[in-house]
Amino acid sequence: MTRPPAPMLSVADAHARILALVAPLGEEEIPLAEAGGRVLARPVAASRDQPPFAASAMDGYAVRDADAVPGARLRVIGAAQAGAAFSGVVGPGEAARIFTGAPMPPGADAVVIQEDAEREGDTILVRPGRDGARHVRPAAADFAAGTTISAPRRLRPADVALLAAMNAARVPVARRPVVAIIPTGDEIVAPGGVPGPDQIVASNNYGLKAMVEAAGGEARLLPIARDTPESLAAVLALTGDADLVVTLGGASVGDFDIVQKTAIAHGLALDFHKVAIRPGKPLMAGRLGARAMIGLPGNPVSALVCGQLFVLPAVERMLGLPGDLPTALPARLAEAVGPNGPRTHYMRARVEAGPAGWSCTPFVRQDSALLSVLAAANALLVRPPDAPSQPAGDKVEFIWAA
Repeated sequence: MTRPPAPMLSVADAHARILALVAPLGEEEIPLAEAGGRVLARPVAASRDQPPFAASAMDGYAVRDADAVPGARLRVIGAAQAGAAFSGVVGPGEAARIFTGAPMPPGADAVVIQEDAEREGDTILVRPGRDGARHVRPAAADFAAGTTISAPRRLRPADVALLAAMNAARVPVARRPVVAIIPTGDEIVAPGGVPGPDQIVASNNYGLKAMVEAAGGEARLLPIARDTPESLAAVLALTGDADLVVTLGGASVGDFDIVQKTAIAHGLALDFHKVAIRPGKPLMAGRLGARAMIGLPGNPVSALVCGQLFVLPAVERMLGLPGDLPTALPARLAEAVGPNGPRTHYMRARVEAGPAGWSCTPFVRQDSALLSVLAAANALLVRPPDAPSQPAGDKVEFIWAA
């Protein structure tokens, strides 16, 4: 008796099951200069206050605030600049020339900015209309010793600067996940090669490599596996210490789709096969020994859309991040769309700011082989299963394209 086909997983269910196949990989310590874009693995604490002293916020004259009344004349007794403090004490009727960032001299608690002071030899006249602000940055105004920068977080330039100010010369970051990428098929040749009359140039693996590396992983491009179990087995043997194996193409069940059968023969514990998504239904995932394996469809748009939805979250989870699906945002349709079928459809689209918020224009051509359309798109219009036709102006949701 023939068994009915297993139901296709929803996008959310497939995403959750892929995340269950991976886990954070641990940490390593690196020099701060190499930390940009890496994921901070655990909190780092400041070893000192910032600023470590009360400092001038403006160029001007350090004074006692009580003396800085309009018309007052104050005697200039010295100068302070960043990195060279004034060693004396500012007493009543006195002032010290000071520059932005310099420590406030003892006795002074305000700065008369230079625009409000008229210098006459060794004295200054406080001009009428002085703004009255003290222009002093208190010690620890930015942060105090012991303040932490939280983790996990992907380190932006501002985060790296903050870590430097905290005096952290080395930082703990998540180890980069190694992703082995295996293109498959007799029909593809590497870029720069000479395709035969029945062949095309491989593209999915290069797009996926760029995607993985932009997310913080280390991508390894492996040789093209031909449509034989022996060829695929030989390339699988090259995956070495990879944390995640991703195959491209051959994941369906046709006569020449040998990835699933060959991987199972070499130890793959298949978790699922087929997702209710368009493009990308023939998606599979499981565990190959100690690491996860994801089999992406062969059509380039399908591979890259599924890469954004399933491979990138797996990479993020291995980095210690949540690995959530992209956040869906509201928009208005710029053009009408027809009814959707039983699978969630990620339509290639252009989203632009409009007078009432985001305006979404899906491309007319949605074939999963059209890389030029995907490259022109900046978003994916998300159509739920069995969504009805919608006229221009209707509310829809989209995600930004990777």
